[in-house]
Amino acid sequence: MNNQTKETYQTSQLYRLRHSTAHILAQAVMEMFPGEAQIAIGPPIENGFYYDFDLPRALTLDDLPILEKRMHEIIDGKHKFIKSEPNLEQARKEFAHQKYKLELIETIAKPDKSKADSVKHEPDAISFYTHDTFTDLCRGPHLEHTGEINPKAVKLLSVAGAYWRGDSNKTMLQRIYGTAWNTPKELRKYLWTIEEAKKRDHRKLGTQLGLFHFSNDIGPGLPLFTPAGETVRHLMESYVRDVQSKYGYQHVWTGHVVKEDLYKKSGHYENYRDAMFPAMIDENVKFRLKPMNCPSHMSLFKEMGKHSYRDLPIRFAEFATLYRYEKSGELTGLTRVRSLTQDDCHIFCTPDQIQDEFALALDLIQEVLKRYRFTDYRVRLSLRDNTGKYVQDDEKWKIAQSALKNALDVSGLDYYSETGEAAFYGPKADFMARDVLGREWQLSTIQVDFIQPSKLGLTYHGEDGQEHTPVVLHRAVTGSTERFLGVLIEQYAGAFPVWLAPVQAVIIPITDRNLEYCHKLSTTLQNVGLRVNIDAGNDRMNSKIRKAQVQKVPYMLVIGDKEEQSNSVSVRSRSGKNTTVQSVDEFLSLIEESISSGE
Repeated sequence: MNNQTKETYQTSQLYRLRHSTAHILAQAVMEMFPGEAQIAIGPPIENGFYYDFDLPRALTLDDLPILEKRMHEIIDGKHKFIKSEPNLEQARKEFAHQKYKLELIETIAKPDKSKADSVKHEPDAISFYTHDTFTDLCRGPHLEHTGEINPKAVKLLSVAGAYWRGDSNKTMLQRIYGTAWNTPKELRKYLWTIEEAKKRDHRKLGTQLGLFHFSNDIGPGLPLFTPAGETVRHLMESYVRDVQSKYGYQHVWTGHVVKEDLYKKSGHYENYRDAMFPAMIDENVKFRLKPMNCPSHMSLFKEMGKHSYRDLPIRFAEFATLYRYEKSGELTGLTRVRSLTQDDCHIFCTPDQIQDEFALALDLIQEVLKRYRFTDYRVRLSLRDNTGKYVQDDEKWKIAQSALKNALDVSGLDYYSETGEAAFYGPKADFMARDVLGREWQLSTIQVDFIQPSKLGLTYHGEDGQEHTPVVLHRAVTGSTERFLGVLIEQYAGAFPVWLAPVQAVIIPITDRNLEYCHKLSTTLQNVGLRVNIDAGNDRMNSKIRKAQVQKVPYMLVIGDKEEQSNSVSVRSRSGKNTTVQSVDEFLSLIEESISSGE
């Protein structure tokens, strides 16, 4: 959820409803463990709420219906939510036996010492909200009373672990997740989305479709791709490579290992070293597995000799495998890995060329996203905040942010700004696309960089006869092959479009005597570039059809004596449509149309 959406949500009725429901949950839990429950925090979140507890025993899913029943009783009581503002001593007294609340009270009471000493910091006001017998330390807002909640539109979902204040050195609490909506219909729709998301989970489907595996012998976050999985990867990368070539990008290759000193010059070491694998040392020289491409591409630009303004723009693209030492607890299937292949590009241009290059990259991105059926997306203008994680060069940041904003304005795209999401060297335009379930993913990105080219000594000979530093636009269309493949599996529920399916058709003989014709048919189809398998196993025909459907193969071609004698095929689609008998040429026309249309 972006900052703009967060601000709107926090003032919405739905936010107040979920915040109020979280308090009702806390009351129910405290009554389940009288005098023993320690309560922490319970905020509304996107699509629901949670509350954290320190309890004498572990909760189970069997506890949730019991808590829900008590919550319904509290809701039926139509208890008012009453705000009060106690002083510090009253607040401490109210929560004398609640250690987490006392810690929060002390945090509120203390001035922020991390800010400049010249600024006077007044402690925030302490406020309580009380309903029925329950009082919580809370800023609000809330509903007028509990009766405004529809109990049939509330559902407790799960129990999980969560460290107090997100610190792994602190107590592990129990977090209850729930959701609340205005109507039962909205709740049912949301619960359907959750179940559908589980069915589409790329980790489950990836195994079912035989696309990739993770091995304890290899290590966490390092996926292994089967022949089918590598086929899809190759198709994805070949498609983007062809599109990039059409748009004037040149493909390069820069290896897997880089001297650590280069990352110190570029600024990546200072800002990125925690995500780098440990150094390898050879004759006192430290090397790192490459976590990003930009310093390598900039070094290549520099080594290729002197450049004139007439040479620019120069567009380097590379499908490079990168290595990032992600925390093991953050690894998630293909969407968060330690080895990733990025469709990375760096455009070296003059400041006057930024707008045209942005427009060109934008056209390319839109063409690719459309091919993958992502048509609902917005652009997030990602800016820096006041933290120290960004390179300190206010003038270059100002120029870069202005250049990117102007390019977005000219493009006519719907975009919004969000601070704190920029790269450490410059602002970004991130493409946030919604999938078929309405979930938002960050896919493509275009970044403006005035800082790294200067740090690494890049120059070009300008029209004025002087040396100038080029601007670099960082651009990725699909991000990483691994992550984008995970998103695609869930977007398509494993049923890849025909052009992207690892096997486009499986030939199923009814009897062994039809095998010879099946092999001839397979050769004919493969000769025109189709990916075809023959299922010559001992299973019955219906079992083979079911197996192909489970594998999400677009077409099944059933071959019996009748088909062999008439040089035809019985075509069945994975959707289960009625079988139709077609000539081989008719089937070729059908599948070629499916491929060209992106079905």
